Amino acid sequence: MRIAVEGCMHGDLDTVYKTLQYAETKNNFKIDLLLCCGDFQAVRNEKDLESLNVPRKYRSMNSFWKYYSGEEVAPFPTIFIGGNHEASNYMWELYHGGWAAPNIYFLGFAGVVKFGNIRIGGLSGIYNQRHYHLGHYERPPYNEHTIRSVYHVREYDVHQLLQVEEPIDIFLSHDWPVCITDYGNSEELIRRKPYFKKEVIIEERTLGSVAAAQLLEKLKPPYWFSAHLHCKFSALVQHGEGGPVTKFLALDKCLPGRPFLQILEIESEPGPYEIQYDEEWLAITRSFNSVFPLTGKKTNFGSVDLHVEDSRQWLKSRLQERGAKPFEFVQTVPCYNPSQSVSNHSFSGYPRNPQTVSYLQLLELPYLLDSMPEPKDVSYSPASFIQRGSFSDDSETIPIDDVDELEELAEVDDEEAKE
Repeated sequence: MRIAVEGCMHGDLDTVYKTLQYAETKNNFKIDLLLCCGDFQAVRNEKDLESLNVPRKYRSMNSFWKYYSGEEVAPFPTIFIGGNHEASNYMWELYHGGWAAPNIYFLGFAGVVKFGNIRIGGLSGIYNQRHYHLGHYERPPYNEHTIRSVYHVREYDVHQLLQVEEPIDIFLSHDWPVCITDYGNSEELIRRKPYFKKEVIIEERTLGSVAAAQLLEKLKPPYWFSAHLHCKFSALVQHGEGGPVTKFLALDKCLPGRPFLQILEIESEPGPYEIQYDEEWLAITRSFNSVFPLTGKKTNFGSVDLHVEDSRQWLKSRLQERGAKPFEFVQTVPCYNPSQSVSNHSFSGYPRNPQTVSYLQLLELPYLLDSMPEPKDVSYSPASFIQRGSFSDDSETIPIDDVDELEELAEVDDEEAKE
């Protein structure tokens, strides 16, 4: 099986797909699957831009809307996770995963699927210590605070992934597992990204995600791919003496001359291949749904029914009845039309996605995503919003809101200086 891996998409699907088609023609091979490590930006229309955490003047429709509308079709099956620049309202519709567009599958806030006999797991978002233990209390429309916190990784999602016992072949995270730089050429990384050292990130051993590091230690997948920091970095992680090895690779964002793509071959059963639900993951989802945290309070795992094997036996018969293919893609909002100027007032409400509804019906679980937390469940204190660049136990693991922003602001400053 030949798999292409892409770093930060930033909505530029046209360029990535054309680059891969050129590689197919030049090398006379076929790509079976594309994996994207976040910042996918599945923006369907102008209203989605309001849920995208980027400065307003940099918000752009880019090209995903063409694939959502059907004007274009992804030439390869595509699986992506979320990062910290997403249309978070759409990602929440598909919290459990689903087709964001035909042939383009969102893995969910956390998830595992099969592609042929290859198991692919992923964790969306970036790690932030001060929100990690809270529930998913954010709901669209987002305010200036929740538009950021909505993509912060939650313990609930990580805890579910930590229950996975069967081998994972490939794992995706947006930010890097903390301390992954110990296993690669960190000196070269600092030479290319000197502000990592200036901000004392590596010396403080806070570059990356604590949650991702826990998953790396538990799951020990042969391959782990990340993005977020807009550079290429590789590492080999040996899990104990004589234990399995994880090949880690982080990739750049989609720009000319940048290392944003990698193509690899892995052993697999003969094709054809298709994306399918994973039985173990469905069982874990079903077991944990009773404590699905939807407020700003700390998650209580005390009442979790961890009879996963019993759920698997029940699910096996369910999947034999309908098959393991995900439910069909459904458009839930009008698509962007470049020939028309559409007011946001023409879009009303935040719909339930029929894929999510059907998925939960399959598992015989209630739909909870539009449950609103009580106002008292979400509180903000001065300590929750640390000034940019400051250091504190509550600050971001990367001591700026987003390394992407630091880099992009530097680029803007450079351009303005030239003018």
